Amino acid sequence: MHKAFFWNIITTTIFVKIFYKIAIQNYSMKTARNREEDKMGIIESMRLDGKAIYVTGAASGIGKAAATAFAEAGADVAIVDINLEGAEKVAKEIAEATGSKTIAIQCDVTKKDQVEAMVAKVVDTYGKLDACYNNAGIAVNAPAEEMTFEQWQKVIDINLTGVFLCATAAGRVMLKQGYGSIINTASMSGHIVNVPQPQCAYNASKAGVSLLTKSLAVEWAKRGVRVNCISPGYIGTELIMNAEHLKPLIEQWNAMAPMGRLGKPEELQSILVYLAGDTSTFTTGSDIIVDGAFTCF
Repeated sequence: MHKAFFWNIITTTIFVKIFYKIAIQNYSMKTARNREEDKMGIIESMRLDGKAIYVTGAASGIGKAAATAFAEAGADVAIVDINLEGAEKVAKEIAEATGSKTIAIQCDVTKKDQVEAMVAKVVDTYGKLDACYNNAGIAVNAPAEEMTFEQWQKVIDINLTGVFLCATAAGRVMLKQGYGSIINTASMSGHIVNVPQPQCAYNASKAGVSLLTKSLAVEWAKRGVRVNCISPGYIGTELIMNAEHLKPLIEQWNAMAPMGRLGKPEELQSILVYLAGDTSTFTTGSDIIVDGAFTCF
């Protein structure tokens, strides 16, 4: 009887150990699978398949990088620029590389009728407008006391009024749809005064874009339309890197930068795809600074 009792204890103990080991293995395998599924889930959910997006200032620089990223993520993209030839070239390149349905549209963002016609063409082509990136902008470096009114007005018209015209034209479509994501380009120059170059008009325009973004976000928050902006630091676009007169400034900027370099247009792509997509549905009214810590001191 005692032998049978101890044998039962031994066999039960062995069985429990074996069962425990199998259970742990199964749990570990299931956890690993779940992690992989979760990983694939977030990656897939960040895609932009079936979305229609326009990008202004898309013939070069940050705009071109943004349009490329949207298309690579699955969206159909309208390449909008005042330079039609440049826009057509980029639209063709992106379509061939990604299979995205692209169109090129010439538009002066300071002209209300052209902006409204541009948005209408995007909607006519794609049947909707899921997101837009209002990126067109210029800079004028001149001391305030020497800056002409025409120079001031041009910067404000393109950088701030242009964003207002585009955002509200797109916003009217999105409000009617009941959904949409608007992204604007502000700048770290809306948060700090850049030195050594004097650029009061640019700084003022970009600070205005940031507050305009927040204002629209609050107004439209309960109506399904999100509005955000990014504030890039110094970005080494082809235009900047190839400008001989900017080389001394680039050296000074790099000397001041915590990372010791300019950013790359491609380093803005992921945040733009996030803001345009469905994983950012609780993100609105944000001004996201991407500047390599330049504004941290």
